[in-house]
Amino acid sequence: MDDPYNVQFKMSPMKNILVTGANGQLGTEIRNRSPLHPELNFRFTDLDDLNIGKKSNIIDYCNHFTPDLIINCAAYNLVDKAEDDPAPAILVNTEAVANLADVAGIFNAGLIHISTDYVFDGKAFRPYSETDQPNPLSAYARSKYGGETELINRNGKFVIIRTSWLYSSHGQNFVKTILKYGKERESLRVVDDQTGTPTFAGDLAKVVLQMIPEFDKISQTEIFHFSNEGVASWYDFAKAILRMAGIGCKVFPVSTEDYPLPAKRPFYSVMNKSKIKQFLGMEIPYWLDSLEKSLHSINK
Repeated sequence: MDDPYNVQFKMSPMKNILVTGANGQLGTEIRNRSPLHPELNFRFTDLDDLNIGKKSNIIDYCNHFTPDLIINCAAYNLVDKAEDDPAPAILVNTEAVANLADVAGIFNAGLIHISTDYVFDGKAFRPYSETDQPNPLSAYARSKYGGETELINRNGKFVIIRTSWLYSSHGQNFVKTILKYGKERESLRVVDDQTGTPTFAGDLAKVVLQMIPEFDKISQTEIFHFSNEGVASWYDFAKAILRMAGIGCKVFPVSTEDYPLPAKRPFYSVMNKSKIKQFLGMEIPYWLDSLEKSLHSINK
């Protein structure tokens, strides 16, 4: 199957879609795909347009553009910096999510919020399901779990989508970093004892858009896991990037212990995606296939 997302997009009762964090990786991918859905009226905002850290700003904005659905792509993801200064992460990843939830309630709107595999401690011996208890290890992870908790504790039509190892041709991410240093250096050292699944932001964007016409099935906060299929270490990921890009830089595996960073990462954060596959009736691309396709745009 060439495109596992090539499904009939049925008419949605939702018309006005407010997207926050629209200049980030996911927001940009959603914007790029929005012309395919002329039945939806998208409004794309970022910090310059809408400061979601202040509830009054969101209310004022929504008084002029009444949303049927809010898609929150905004996130503070400077994982290591958050260890020394967690306040910005808490503001964006926790408090702003609470603001959006409150405003969604005022305007009777749905909300899709993007979270992370980092809410887990990585001690599982099997892929994490949506019902597994989070145990965040870092300030960043705690702030993201705080945002989830704000939604779970409210009575609203909210969807939380946890994803992992996101990359695209936009912004800063692991793929672009490896490509840059791979061209500049003869060798790289990459950890091989952290395991998860790389996820192309374009694939996640398609899933978010598929969720819109299914929102009438949502009656309370629902958590879904989405990443590409398969399992990899950061070392595997780096090797694949350089091989597909035709870059001869060598990659050497190192342990996390040999490459210490301020924030703790989960050693294992593979997610079980059975729920979202059943809910949307979809297949998910394998991570290597999505990486190969995405490199054409990333290398432009």
